[in-house]
Amino acid sequence: MPRLLILVGIVLIALGLFWLAAERLGFGRLPGDIVFERGNLRVYIPLATSLLLSVILSLIFWLLNR
Repeated sequence: MPRLLILVGIVLIALGLFWLAAERLGFGRLPGDIVFERGNLRVYIPLATSLLLSVILSLIFWLLNR
């Protein structure tokens, strides 16, 4: 169990660092993403980001499965 918790912690740290790097590169604010703002309400629908992430993950898993 301790090894699993350490592994989960390392994965979460890696994801956090990736997230910071991706934000600086503009990932998450692509032209196909939809944002509605009215007063104090903000609705963000990341369509283009989700599609791009899906394609990238599909390619990675396809390559690993070969």
